Amino acid sequence: MAKVTVRYWAAAKAAAGVAEEPYEAPTLAEALAAVRARHPGELARVLRRCSFLIDGDPVGMRAHETVRLTEGGTVEVLPPFAGG
Repeated sequence: MAKVTVRYWAAAKAAAGVAEEPYEAPTLAEALAAVRARHPGELARVLRRCSFLIDGDPVGMRAHETVRLTEGGTVEVLPPFAGG
């Protein structure tokens, strides 16, 4: 079980009501399940549209169950951004 920091950006940050928070999970799927359990309302809906970075690397189309988290790592939650 890895201790990680989940950081929220833009709409995800607004929905969570915090910029970041700690979680313990071995995979991205389990971390996101814990996030949904803690924030079952708007954040759970926002997560469906988000992309994720794990320790700075994009998850892309990989199954979240296969994305292992590392002790002290960071999960960045990135909603779609507009503009350029």
